[in-house]
Amino acid sequence: MTDLILQTGSTLWTLAAFVVALAVIVTVHEYGHYIVGRWSGIRAEVFSVGFGPRLMSRRDRRGTLWQVAAVPLGGYVRFLGDDNAASAGPGRAVDPALRRQTLTGAPLWARFATLLAGPVFNFVLSILIFGGFAIVQGIVADEVRVGRVAEAPPGIENQLQPGDRILAVGDLPVADWRDLSRAAEALPVAAQQQWRVERQGTELTVTGPDPMPARVSGVAPRSAAAEAGLRAGDVVLAIDGRPVTRFTQMREAVEAAKGEPLALRLWRPDAGELDVTLRPKLSDLPVAEGGFEQRWMIGVTGGDSFFAPETRRAGPLEALAIGARQTWGIITSSLTGIWAMISGQIGTCNLGGAISIAESTGQAASAGGANFLWWIAVLSAAIGFLNLLPIPVLDGGHLMFYTYEAISGRPPSDRVLNLLTTLGMAAVLTLMVFGLTNDLFCP
Repeated sequence: MTDLILQTGSTLWTLAAFVVALAVIVTVHEYGHYIVGRWSGIRAEVFSVGFGPRLMSRRDRRGTLWQVAAVPLGGYVRFLGDDNAASAGPGRAVDPALRRQTLTGAPLWARFATLLAGPVFNFVLSILIFGGFAIVQGIVADEVRVGRVAEAPPGIENQLQPGDRILAVGDLPVADWRDLSRAAEALPVAAQQQWRVERQGTELTVTGPDPMPARVSGVAPRSAAAEAGLRAGDVVLAIDGRPVTRFTQMREAVEAAKGEPLALRLWRPDAGELDVTLRPKLSDLPVAEGGFEQRWMIGVTGGDSFFAPETRRAGPLEALAIGARQTWGIITSSLTGIWAMISGQIGTCNLGGAISIAESTGQAASAGGANFLWWIAVLSAAIGFLNLLPIPVLDGGHLMFYTYEAISGRPPSDRVLNLLTTLGMAAVLTLMVFGLTNDLFCP
């Protein structure tokens, strides 16, 4: 009964987190369509968050009905004259005097801008969130200085203090963060290292932990680690009874297991030592030379020592540039992943459906508000990209039709539009079913 209650609570939490994330992303997307359409002279009849029966609504002074509907799995803007929420089809007959205010009767530039605005607003949301993190959390300072110091497990002495400038680890000098990474790999494996630091103008040698301990800094959604309940800040003490000191030892143990279950002994700052068992998953990873390779993984990032680097506050323009780079990285990785699946470089199990997205959203929310907000930014960029794919019924499909009209001087015929829209709907439904099947049957 206890397990059933916990499982039910977990499912409800996942659904709630998924609905909230989807509502934010869809509302921003549809608001992009709405506001640019309004600026372009196109009248919106309905702005709906959700589908189905109306739960609450109000009509503004422009005549637009703003509503929240019962099924919170999407949303739409219905413009004047639209046949449906997807703005597909030739449209309904309207008073000729109002034709300019319809999507079909507006100039080509206005239609193109209105349809493009949805994905663009998704990208803007991602850029603002990522940029906000750069401002609030800061970015790593150029000097190798200790910021916040984290608690270490019993038996590991950490004499490093906030503000220390790191000069060397062991006998290896450190001038920048890359030097520290190289030193971490070159040093003999040991729980303790000697650190030479500058503290308040004085050089001294202190005892501290290994620069690359087996400490978890992040957990990937839907990974083996997430399913086993690992958290950021956990320290792996042993795997299958063998002591672990350095993060690279964890990686080697996971690879050597070849997918067999691993028993991990952890230390958690607020809970002490605990045991978990997990089974690594085979993952397709991009390599620097191009292409992909398969590796057994448990889904954790780490290698950070028991201190956070000193950070500096990013300026507004710098933060926006950081946000834009991260958003662009999601777009390019999505495109690369789709092409890799089409060309057979990676398996089709990499395409997830609604269940995997919901589970990932729930796990991100469970990891804290910052992780949840970060995941919303990731999803927003991915959804913006997917909506730009040239598939009829998606924004990219409409933009494809508008591009044809701009080149040929006339829109596609109603017969062609109806045929392509039907094929596009079939393609989207097929992808949804395929993703759902992967969620249920892929390992």
